[in-house]
Amino acid sequence: MGAIAPSAPSAIPDFTEESRDLWDEILRSETCSGESMGGHHNLNRVVQLTSQQARDLGRPAGTHVLVRRRRDGVPSVVIRTWPDEAAVLRGIGDHLDGVPRFLARRGDRSIHTYLAGTPLAAVCPEGKPVDSRLIEAFADLLARLACVPERALPPRPAHWPRDRDTAGFLRTLWTQADQQVRMPNWAEFGGLFVALGVPEDALRKYGPWAPRMSPRPFGLLHGDLHRGNVVVTGDGVPPLRCVDWELASYGDPLHDLAVHLVRTHYPPDQVDEVVDAWRRAMGRVRPEAVVGLDEDLPHYLDFEHAQSVYPDVIRAVRSLDRVFGRSDLEAAAKEIRRALLAAQRPLALRTVLDVGTIERLLYRRLLAHGSVLRGSGRTALWHRDERVALRPDFPESAVEAALRAEGRAPARLVFNGTTHLATVVEIDGRPPVMVRRKVGTAHPVEPRFLDEHAVLRAIEDSGAAVRAPRVYALGESDFADSFTIHSYEGSPDTRRAPGHPVRGLVLPGEAYGLVDQLHELAAVPTDGLKKDMGYREDLEERGFYGWLGDRIADMVGSLSRRSQELAAVVGLPGADELRDRLGRRRVTEREHVLLHGDLNPWNLVRHESGYGLVLIDWEMAMVGDPLYDLVRHMHLTPTTREIRERMFARWERLMDADHRIGWEPDVEVYRGLEIVRSAYVDLDRLVTGSALDAPNVRRAVGSYATTLRKALDWLGMPLSTRTAGNPYLALALPPAERGTTARTLPA
Repeated sequence: MGAIAPSAPSAIPDFTEESRDLWDEILRSETCSGESMGGHHNLNRVVQLTSQQARDLGRPAGTHVLVRRRRDGVPSVVIRTWPDEAAVLRGIGDHLDGVPRFLARRGDRSIHTYLAGTPLAAVCPEGKPVDSRLIEAFADLLARLACVPERALPPRPAHWPRDRDTAGFLRTLWTQADQQVRMPNWAEFGGLFVALGVPEDALRKYGPWAPRMSPRPFGLLHGDLHRGNVVVTGDGVPPLRCVDWELASYGDPLHDLAVHLVRTHYPPDQVDEVVDAWRRAMGRVRPEAVVGLDEDLPHYLDFEHAQSVYPDVIRAVRSLDRVFGRSDLEAAAKEIRRALLAAQRPLALRTVLDVGTIERLLYRRLLAHGSVLRGSGRTALWHRDERVALRPDFPESAVEAALRAEGRAPARLVFNGTTHLATVVEIDGRPPVMVRRKVGTAHPVEPRFLDEHAVLRAIEDSGAAVRAPRVYALGESDFADSFTIHSYEGSPDTRRAPGHPVRGLVLPGEAYGLVDQLHELAAVPTDGLKKDMGYREDLEERGFYGWLGDRIADMVGSLSRRSQELAAVVGLPGADELRDRLGRRRVTEREHVLLHGDLNPWNLVRHESGYGLVLIDWEMAMVGDPLYDLVRHMHLTPTTREIRERMFARWERLMDADHRIGWEPDVEVYRGLEIVRSAYVDLDRLVTGSALDAPNVRRAVGSYATTLRKALDWLGMPLSTRTAGNPYLALALPPAERGTTARTLPA
């Protein structure tokens, strides 16, 4: 019987009947005897060959081999340069000591030589210091990889950058992470990622972009060198043996160092030691590969932290069984939070949720997929808030169905706002509905005065032709997690994203439609809402403008100490002085009506029937001057002069006399008030990084110098404090807080 050559790429040839039976046994790795080892991607089993099997492979009798096969049903969460690990092993075997040899393949199983020794992870777990001699051995191994000739490796993929194009290599990594890691898993896990604050384009927006980097010669990269993929030998020759080459690649050696640093989880005080060891080892064999090390390594570390959020979150979710305990849930949530914190800066994530909120997200996902919390003793899926009665057309069974469907909604139906997580669900053939929950412990800077469900119920009960959501349920689900269920006001075809006039109301029909809605709001009775709002005598005496100015001054007084200090640096007055300066203005009193309070483009949804707009997100609703809603809308929304004039003319024509008396001079007062409000709110966002990924917020803070100058002008501040280009503003904000990322992005 002829032996199989070590480099044979084909399946095992026909043997005697006895030999085939033996091979069938060894390749049934779930049932054969021997040491079993499971990785993230593969199942590995160490088996001692029989005499016949050893002869078949041309190995000595009694030899141990490793049988490997890809795990079934495991999502792809890695970047693969070459699809065939065997092709890599066949090429490098003659150039590197201490690596497995490919022996044979049959079906989805492959057989490699077994490298005896102790996995480093078994004797030195993650987070523990690594002996300096082993650090030197790691560095030497990475340096030896860079010396493997390219001709020994499989051909580069067609899209691969040319040698020394390190910036192109980094761009390729970002693009491949999006295509090979995010995209294959987005249908199953995208809804969870959006809920966690990781948008669909988090990786893609960096694909065409890369910083300027030093050119370095390309070389072989292991791609996954960590404690679990090296074996410490007993005789020290070689000191480390490297296994698991399925993620091998060809590119900038500095990337392999970044992968090793992140995945080996060195204690912080050992990182510099590892980098210096790599610098020395690589400098001895390929000095050009060390050029630009200190400047360019952070770019690869950023990438590694960014792309790792996907496999880390997916593995944490899959670690939870069909029946799970609170401790399991908490452990998974902590791992997800750790991954999000590491990725926050490179991916410019708005914020990172607390562990409790992540637990609730995971629980809703598990509930939707039929898993059970061990020992929960739950008798009801939710507890109704008595302030909202159930509707005959949306009974308790529909509420429960919506809550069960929430955790499996696809990414396109999950909307993560600055204060709410909104999920569109489809149940029982009904029109889609939206489940809204607070985002973590979000506390908006701008004040709220009314409960949204009370406002929406008042609108519906009034019979006014206001296009707004309807409230179906208000309650609390497991983990004391409050929610509201609204009608969904997007397209009935949920495959289409809701349309928002993000560039403003450029069509006269839409502009007129919004004014018509403001006119309809005036027909909503407000007595009950005034009571809910604490409509005190001081509002009646001081008027709406005076009351609103006091609320803005109160808001300034509640800002964080850092925001207030920076406001003083750029010349903005404190709360008491602001209250005084705002109080010097006056407006004509008009009959009060229900106001939406926040008519920015993202709170306007285009209606399929034509130019009509649906008004959503009523969290900032209040009772007050009808002119204010229109002026604030124009402040928040790009509006041409022609459209403004058309809207004012229609508003004046439609509104009753007591709603519009003496309105024209007051436009500039409210406009100035909104500029002043924005000067504080946008400054606080710059300090905290809050909501900076929202397009309307990004646009506002991008023109902050102009806002600040106009606000100071309107407040009549002394000339010496005017700070249109105040250099102290840039100095006062650390780089990591100017938009949550130090990365300079294209416009």
